[in-house]
Amino acid sequence: MEDFKIASEVKLTGISRRKFLKMMSAAGLGTMAFGASGCSSSSASGKIVIIGGGAAGISMAARLKRLLSNPNITIIDPSDLHYYQPGFTLIASGVYSPDEVYKKQSDCIPSGVKWVKDSVVGVDPDKNKVMTLKNGVIDYDFLVLAPGLQINWDGVEGITRETLGQGDAYCIYDHQGAIRTWQGMQKFVEKGGRGIYTDTYTKHKCGGAPKKICLLSEHLARKKGTRKNLKLDFFTASKVLYDVPYFTPRLLEIYKERDVSISTRVRVKGVDTFAKKVHMEKIVVSSEKQKDANGVEKVVEKRTYEPFVEDYDFLHFLPPMTAPDFVKQSGLSWTEGKLAPEGWAATNKETLVHNKYKNIMVVGDVAGIPTSKTSAAIRKQAPVAAKNLVSIMEGKEPAEKYNGYAACPIVTEYGKLIMCEFDYDKKEQISFPLNFWDMSKEQAVGWYLKVYMLKPLYFYGMLNGLV
Repeated sequence: MEDFKIASEVKLTGISRRKFLKMMSAAGLGTMAFGASGCSSSSASGKIVIIGGGAAGISMAARLKRLLSNPNITIIDPSDLHYYQPGFTLIASGVYSPDEVYKKQSDCIPSGVKWVKDSVVGVDPDKNKVMTLKNGVIDYDFLVLAPGLQINWDGVEGITRETLGQGDAYCIYDHQGAIRTWQGMQKFVEKGGRGIYTDTYTKHKCGGAPKKICLLSEHLARKKGTRKNLKLDFFTASKVLYDVPYFTPRLLEIYKERDVSISTRVRVKGVDTFAKKVHMEKIVVSSEKQKDANGVEKVVEKRTYEPFVEDYDFLHFLPPMTAPDFVKQSGLSWTEGKLAPEGWAATNKETLVHNKYKNIMVVGDVAGIPTSKTSAAIRKQAPVAAKNLVSIMEGKEPAEKYNGYAACPIVTEYGKLIMCEFDYDKKEQISFPLNFWDMSKEQAVGWYLKVYMLKPLYFYGMLNGLV
């Protein structure tokens, strides 16, 4: 088996790391990234409780600390370690070593912010109270709801988080899972066979990750000279491989060029790790006419599910994801519409204020808004939510607006990726200085950005409220 740092073997054409960093500096990326805003602090007061110490929660704490002259901020989070989760794909492909993607949580919490190391089990938004597992009830004047999402490992029968890797079934949405994926991927590329890659039928964080690990497997096999021994199939629960028109054509071309089949409207139900069989369902969508309570006829979508089974030698799957249980149980979720079944928090998509409770801001993966759940989205949400919360504390209307920006660097091979940036309208939003390149196609500049710059940007910029 190979050690980590396979990236050192990859030949990158036309640009060196040193040249890349010089280009970014000359283009002004450093100023853009680390130039803190010169906003004057507000004298508004009130106890702010932040649920969640992930990307959203800590970014909000850092920004609010800067915006308020007398901040009273408490973060509730049980974690000992803070993971840079976008790095899990790079662990699973041998680019990062496992210990490169985390820091102690105590080193990430902003100074002056109180940290209650505990889990939240409920919220009473009518009484401004948070219930914790060990520390009882914590009162708040203003709440930042940023607990992330819940990965429902029990949503796929036959495998658990603890048994990832058994029967060569893997998932990179977990630190240990990513480590085991790299071990399994090397074995698969060496021995050959059929690789099946899937996503899930719910909204989920980093929707590009299953595509990345699929394409990286394919490229690793080409690098090792074993590609002819592999059959690769990608199954998505969506009706298309990718739904941002600017980037989709080239992505489809890549799958075709690499001889990776694509099957749409398919979801995973279970895995038989002993027999190496994955149980799936084909989602068949049709429409029929129905009358509502008033007798008005309308066309409604109808779904049926046709079960089938596929053999595999290597499987990468995703469990379904939802809002955390306490969010769904606290009356904070959407009660109707597409976002209701998974419990996402009812959120104004522009101001990020909760639809019902105006002293609650919703940030990050838990937000019920029509955009992708990525750290890049959080980077754009946090400044909007922080400024709007201060406005609310001052008795003003929230004026800042979030346009749905999200980004997904879809790695297409070792050394290149398509940097997909877009808004609520699925319109491309290419950031400076990447707009000097044709980002509808895979570029080496995107790879260097992901591998060398985004992690320090996250830990030293984003978590400090500077980007």
